[in-house]
Amino acid sequence: MQLKLKLVAGAAAIVLGGAAYAQDLVVKIGHVGPTSGSIAQLGKDNENGARMAIEQLNAKGVMIGGKKAKFELLAEDDGADPKQGTAAAQKLVDSKVNGVVGHLNSGTSIPASKIYSDAGIPQISPSATNPKYTRQGYKTTFRVVADDVHLGGTLGRYAVEQLKGKSIAVIDDRTAYGQGVADEFEKGVKGKGGKIIGREFTTDKATDFTAILTKLKASKPDIVFFGGMNAVAGPMLRQMKQLGIQAKFMGGDGICTADLPELSQGSMADGQVVCAEAGGVEGAQKDAMTKFYADYKAKFGVDVQIYAPYVYDAVNVMVDAMVRAKSADPKVYLPVLAKTSGYKGVTGVISFDEKGDIKNGALTLYTYKGGKRDQIAVVR
Repeated sequence: MQLKLKLVAGAAAIVLGGAAYAQDLVVKIGHVGPTSGSIAQLGKDNENGARMAIEQLNAKGVMIGGKKAKFELLAEDDGADPKQGTAAAQKLVDSKVNGVVGHLNSGTSIPASKIYSDAGIPQISPSATNPKYTRQGYKTTFRVVADDVHLGGTLGRYAVEQLKGKSIAVIDDRTAYGQGVADEFEKGVKGKGGKIIGREFTTDKATDFTAILTKLKASKPDIVFFGGMNAVAGPMLRQMKQLGIQAKFMGGDGICTADLPELSQGSMADGQVVCAEAGGVEGAQKDAMTKFYADYKAKFGVDVQIYAPYVYDAVNVMVDAMVRAKSADPKVYLPVLAKTSGYKGVTGVISFDEKGDIKNGALTLYTYKGGKRDQIAVVR
């Protein structure tokens, strides 16, 4: 009889334990980035930032509406391809995710944004900078970095005012990001009275730039701006050196990565490259970013490439809105997310404007010395 009582009590405990577990709120966060292809290192960097955030949130035991939240990361690869990106977006919608952080590229974020909008699922991009992304009238699109109007324009003005560029050449890779940032750079140059001596085009998968560089060399540029990503910028820098083009090389956050010196195979002169990263911290805020970089390397064994801290903040901003709304239901927490103001992340203070853009977004200007990125200044 005593043994029977023990068995019944044990069964009751299992049932009660199951009931307690059933009370947990499962929250699915989708992440999309190019974890295959030429910029897979950047996509993996982003995904790692999401994983860090999810693991820390689960360790904290976050409560949403009186229930303990159990966060799950649903990670998809879009290969930086718009068609693959929309397929990944639909897959996440079908999986009934509570929110999405991504995509990395403007060219994938923009077409995917309609799918999320139609489903009413909030999307925060940590790195898509094309202005169109948040200017389509969707209520579900947000970003935690400054857009190309700010980034490209700032670099254009810097080229004329600080680098004293007299003959400036522009190349872009014809992607939504590359063409967009190059267009804004050109506007910034012309707005300060600078001269564009040539505009050439390539693709995001090209490896040979001899023809366009030879054409530009005849005009003797003192600055070459490239709108595109680091996987293309590295070989371009090598071929510039081979052709004897000693111009300064400029670009946006797509080239402004820790591994650009490696991708250029040592062909960069100290101070030759000037680039800008959307985002930036100063003063006491640097301590939080420094800690993130150290924690990231301890966890993954590699350095942060560029966007991981912004992904980390995007996940946390999304969850903060759920906590404040007391619900992970997208239609309930979406209006709360839209009103985010003064959130203190590792990348700085995050507040959204009426379009979903970050207010007063910072940019960090960098160069490279001794094979390492060297900060020039944080500008707003």
